[in-house]
Order: sequence, then C-alpha cells, then structure tokens
Amino acid sequence: MGMTITEKILARHAGLDNVEPGQLINAKLDVVLGNDITAPVAIREFEKLGMDQVFDKKRVVLVPDHFIPNKDIQSAEQALAMRTFAKKHGIVNYFEVGRMGIEHCLLPEAGLVLPGDLIIGADSHTCTYGALGAFATGVGSTDMAAAMATGEAWFKVPETIKFVYHGKLKPWVGGKDLILHTIGDIGVDGARYMAMEFTGEAIDDLSVEGRLTMANMAIEAGGKNGIIAPDHKTLDYVKKRAKRDYQVLASDPDAKYAKVIEYDVSELEPVVSFPHLPENTRPISEVGNITIDQVVIGSCTNGRIEDLRVAAKLLKGHKVHNEIRAIVIPGTQEIYRQAMTEGLVDIFIEAEAVVSTPTCGPCLGGYMGILAKGERCVSTTNRNFVGRMGHPESEVYLSGPAVAAASAVLGRIASPEEVL
Repeated sequence: MGMTITEKILARHAGLDNVEPGQLINAKLDVVLGNDITAPVAIREFEKLGMDQVFDKKRVVLVPDHFIPNKDIQSAEQALAMRTFAKKHGIVNYFEVGRMGIEHCLLPEAGLVLPGDLIIGADSHTCTYGALGAFATGVGSTDMAAAMATGEAWFKVPETIKFVYHGKLKPWVGGKDLILHTIGDIGVDGARYMAMEFTGEAIDDLSVEGRLTMANMAIEAGGKNGIIAPDHKTLDYVKKRAKRDYQVLASDPDAKYAKVIEYDVSELEPVVSFPHLPENTRPISEVGNITIDQVVIGSCTNGRIEDLRVAAKLLKGHKVHNEIRAIVIPGTQEIYRQAMTEGLVDIFIEAEAVVSTPTCGPCLGGYMGILAKGERCVSTTNRNFVGRMGHPESEVYLSGPAVAAASAVLGRIASPEEVL
C-alpha cells in the first residue's frame, strides 16, 4: 500500500520505511518556531531543563509579531525575553522589529520552510507551510521547549482527507473562498486531527500565495495539517529562496485516504463567514444588507502582495466610506516595500485607509483595530470567534481581500462586482 505525502514526510523524519494512521512516532524536526506570545513560555520551560544550548541555532526561529511594535509594558517584557534568549543562544533566525514580519508570511518568503520539511511552531497557523509541500503543525509551548532542546517531537500519524477542487474559478474568487467554502461544508471539526490534502485543477491554477491562504486555515477545520504537493509554481517560488536542500514528495497513486471529498468550484462566488464560527458561511449573493464599522486587510492569511494588489485594484479611484475605517497591514517588510514600489500604498492612502507596519495586531484582538461593543468588521483574517477582535458583543465577518476592499468602499458587506 502506498503512502500519502503527509505519511511520507513523517516516515522519513522518523527513519522508517513506512507509517500508517494512528501510529505513534518520534521524528526529527527541520524547524522549530515561536512568537512573542508563545516563545516566552517555551523559554521558561527550556531553562528548567538545564540545557546549555538549543539543538541547532539555525533551525530555531523566533519571530515577534503579535504585539510588535510593543503596545504596552507587558508586551515589551515578552519581546525582551525573546531578544535576550536569542542573543544568549546565538539564534541565527531571530527577527527584530524592522526585519520581521507576520511569522507565516515571513518564513516562506525567507526560504526557511521548504518542501519535504517537518515543522512545528507554537502557533496554530503553522499549518500554513503545507502549501509548499511540508508537514507543518502547531504545538504548545512546552512541546516547543522540548523541541528546542532535542530537535525532535512525537506525533500520531494522522489520517488524510483528500479534497479535489474541479473547475476554473470565477474572477474575484481565490484561495480564501475555497477554504471558507470547505470549512462551511465540513465544519470546524470536520477534519479533526486529520491531514487535509488539497488537489485538483483549481488548486493547480492557484498562485503560491493562494495556496498559502488555504493551508493557513486547515486548523479552522480542525486539521492537523494542510498540504499541497509541490509543482512547478512551488519550485519556482522555492528555488530563489532556499538556503538548504529539500525533498519534493507526492502521494502515491494507491495511497489510502480516510475519505475523498470533491467540489465543482466553477460557479463558486466569493464567500463570507458570519459570526461566530468560520463554518458559518454564505455566498456573497446571500449576504444581504449588513452595514459595517471597520475593514481589516492583512494577517498571515491574506497579507501577501497578491492580496494587497487585489485590494488596491478595488480601492483605486475610490474613498473608504465616510462612516467606516479601513486598515491595511502588509505581511512583511519586504511585502510593504514591494507595495510601495508598485504604488499600492499610495492607492490605500489616497483612499483614506490606514497602512500599518507588519503586525498580527487586530487579528487576535491585540491592537491596531480593536472593536467596541456592537461594532462589525469585515476582515481577511482567519477567525471570527466571540470577542476575537475586541468586545464580546462585536462581530467579525471573514472574507477574501476582494470582498473586504469592496466593503470598505460601500460601507457594507459588498461584492467586488458592485465596485468594479
């Protein structure tokens, strides 16, 4: 019996010829990631182990991004703990303010996560890197501490659901709409502790940015990981960034799947997720007249240059509605600079949107866009739980950048076709 791409990666890193779902393994890691919320806890646990050094100074990656630049004394102390640890242990890939970005935008851009890798991160959206053909998953801070010490972690090999997306996507429909449509179908626990393997011609047509968006939200379906086998687009993206060798793997034709789910997405509209769960989805034509107070375009889900280009295309020549506010957050410094070079930042500012330095900020209700009681926000982020972006009686509606930008112009949840 053949193996899925997820099973192959786990087997190789465990030094085994094959593995099967349910098997417990210990595997060597390529990257261990932490941020300014989770790493300080891991650092305290690491120090309890009495270790003199991390397993590999190049493979431990520390990215302050959630409350960066620091918003208060507590967040400054969190960042200081990371900074001090990085200096003490000579962490090569520590990214200070000015060099940093939102971690899941930054690591692919910097060539730190590659096809065939086994990656854990103390952040649930570490699953993003599966878009490059890696096994990547989120863990707790104590697991991160042990991994920094040993370079290893244990796993239960997950079953795999194969998702096949048939058809050519309509204009304004992208990776965010595909993953929201999927979560709306199977639910937020529909892939609990399972690998979500994304395939089909619609996936082939997606850019790497669109695939990163899809893999990013595997966790919102309960997935252990999301993964897409590398193709020429993946390799074009990776070759100019990679600083070490990597393995290109794919599922065997006779690989066993827990189930195969197929969609014809040729007629799929832009999708909006209503409060207070990502699974609460509706096509844009069924949204109705919902006025809003804020729009956020950014995050590890949709803060890449392609997302900003889509938003700028819709905002160009328009103003943000005078009764709302719009916040645009590029995912990394490099994306920010590219947006400036392409004139996108000028378009956003001319439209009277706020453009921020890279930060997770409003996505987790950190800062840079907290909602008051009763306010509504259309956001390109990944979660819309109660109180996620502020007051427990505020509301977050998830969408792709096209719907978000159109909504910023019209002051209500809107289709991009209403603007262009």
